[in-house]
Amino acid sequence: MNAEEIEAGRARWQARFDRAAKRESEFRTLSGMEVEPVYGPPGEDPRFERIGWPGEYPFTRGLHATGYRGKTWTIRQFAGFGNARQTNERYKMILGAGGGGLSVAFDMPTLMGRDSDDPRSLGEVGHCGVAIDSAQDMELLFDGIPLGDITTSMTISGPAVPIFCMYVVAAERQGVPVGRLNGTLQTDIFKEYIAQKEWLFAPEPHLRLIGDLMEFCAAEIPAYKPLSVSGYHIREAGSTAAQELAFTLADGFGYVELGLSRGLDIDVFAPGLSFFFDAHIDFFEEIAKFRAARRIWARWLRDVYGARTDKAQWLRFHTQTAGVSLTAQQPYNNVVRTAVEALAAVLGGTNSLHTNALDEVLALPTQKAAEIALRTQQVIMEETEVVNVADPLGGSWYVEALTDRIEAEAEAIFAKIRDMGSDGSMTSGILRGIEDGWFMSEIAEAAFDYQRKLEKGEKRIVGVNCHTASAEEPLEILRVSHEVEREQNRVLAARRAARDQDAADAALAALVRAAEGEGNMIPAMLDAVRAEATLGEICDALRGVWGVYTEPARF
Repeated sequence: MNAEEIEAGRARWQARFDRAAKRESEFRTLSGMEVEPVYGPPGEDPRFERIGWPGEYPFTRGLHATGYRGKTWTIRQFAGFGNARQTNERYKMILGAGGGGLSVAFDMPTLMGRDSDDPRSLGEVGHCGVAIDSAQDMELLFDGIPLGDITTSMTISGPAVPIFCMYVVAAERQGVPVGRLNGTLQTDIFKEYIAQKEWLFAPEPHLRLIGDLMEFCAAEIPAYKPLSVSGYHIREAGSTAAQELAFTLADGFGYVELGLSRGLDIDVFAPGLSFFFDAHIDFFEEIAKFRAARRIWARWLRDVYGARTDKAQWLRFHTQTAGVSLTAQQPYNNVVRTAVEALAAVLGGTNSLHTNALDEVLALPTQKAAEIALRTQQVIMEETEVVNVADPLGGSWYVEALTDRIEAEAEAIFAKIRDMGSDGSMTSGILRGIEDGWFMSEIAEAAFDYQRKLEKGEKRIVGVNCHTASAEEPLEILRVSHEVEREQNRVLAARRAARDQDAADAALAALVRAAEGEGNMIPAMLDAVRAEATLGEICDALRGVWGVYTEPARF
């Protein structure tokens, strides 16, 4: 790009920057030097067409002309344990300490669409997240937290739609107009088959539910994001950075194709898609990954799928620091790892961020560890001055080369996925890749290669295979009492006894009829939730129609 074109871009950026709202701050270094909102090349730069200015296609440098001068990322700490009341107390602590949004962790029975008193839930209730059995649990979870004002993310995919309906009903019972709700539901079923394995049905009925949710949200809750396409679990399963990026964006393209197949306007539904990435320990690789992700998504949405507006081309993403990088050995080192990973996410332009606690490798975080994790973000935000300049590493030879390299690797993977399909679509390729176990084998190979290097000492982890001497003492960890499960089951039985059973049965029967038909299922599911049908009852009703999915054995 020649100097005249670059200067014309700078003028466009300046006009957008001048019009935008900005935070009140000096925007100076610690020593008092004033800094510009963004920096670019002093003259001609052949790379700049791919780099660009913040807030302008291809959005490599961020979605907004102001960067974090307009709005800093949302501090959204992932939390959930025990019952709804216990988790509600943790949420109020997070919000009171400066958190900007909530992110719900559910226990394993909830993630698998089972009630707490299901025999398969024994010993798991409240242990890796909060137990949610009905709309009344959701009411307790957000008691005293105004859902019309607080954005809420819910990390669940298999039974995501009935959980969403419980959230909507809890908001109704608070008196909040449903159209005011804002937040994110994960709902990403593709990554469950690829990495996390928390599905209920075969892919097709799950995709139907997701399509129904996309239609409902586009019409009724325009600010709400019904899909958070997740690369986090893919990376935690052992993928490389390029695989995480490529598999995640491919899944996103699949959901775009789903929306288009429903006749939805891409410029209306695409802004409701968001992403969830891992921030791993390789600092510059992660920054490059995030920058490449924005560029790839914008290009594909515009050139392949026909999105016309900037918002429809934007890749918005939440980041969580890498749980898999945490070590049980010398766990206080995890504070340092988390800070480095969080800084990479910020320099990569994340829109919201969760920082892992130092003890999460051992158990759910204690309140003290959760506070340290929260303060890690606040130190980065308030003290380091990295929020002053948009994409401060833009133009770095190393970062730009890494960005280009990861982008090229991702594009090669996209081509492989599309070639696997029967019709050239991304969806067809993804479904074939799931059926054949291709994604899992690719991740397994990457994980094996890393483990081999670790065991040979080619990769080093402090406290694990180097610098192992330590003066640490055992950590006090959070333990969830088995009394939580007994109390949850007692309350669940009392709720079933108190509800109008005929109304619950009728609502579940209507839900089954909706599942057997072709119409949108969300209204019928909302009615079942309002009648106090439980999560397990709703999911079992759908299992009766669609069956369950069992992963084929592979050797």
